[in-house]
Amino acid sequence: MRKSLTLLAAAAVLSTTGLAQAADYQIDPTHTNVIWEQIHFGTSTNRGSWAKKSGTVQFDRAAKTGKVNLTLDMSSVTTGVTPFDNHLKGDDFFAADKHPTATFVGDKFVFNGDKVSEVQGALTLRGQTHPVTLKAVRFNCFDHPMLKREVCGGDFETTIKRSLWGVNWGLNMGVPDDTKIVIQVEAIKQ
Repeated sequence: MRKSLTLLAAAAVLSTTGLAQAADYQIDPTHTNVIWEQIHFGTSTNRGSWAKKSGTVQFDRAAKTGKVNLTLDMSSVTTGVTPFDNHLKGDDFFAADKHPTATFVGDKFVFNGDKVSEVQGALTLRGQTHPVTLKAVRFNCFDHPMLKREVCGGDFETTIKRSLWGVNWGLNMGVPDDTKIVIQVEAIKQ
């Protein structure tokens, strides 16, 4: 009887351990967009995004943990205006030839109930790394009807001081330091 109870307890521990394992997700670049917004001399808002992005997510709803790695190809910045894109790729802004990628690594997921409410991590841009917290505007997981797999994602936002990463162009002319970043992301369970 004691041996049976020991085996039953071991089986219970193994089964609950299996439930708490993080699942791996691949970021879907067709449903992921990273946009920056910058006020232009107090008038309109300049916006741009990156055409090439990739990354992975590890997510464990039961343990309320996760990790995200998002990489942006800085040479793929696009605003719809080629001369502006070229200026952004240069040394005044992203220095894409010297720093071809930017990365966000989020290693602390904060939950409100069973929904992710923020992701805390670090943004590396122009070779400099600083902490960034992405606030979830919405977050959800669903069973994708065509892929027949779980997809998790949401809309996340933050505002950074671009000067922390050495992006100082225009500060002395009145272009604000604050830059809003909006991330729409979906990731497919592997």
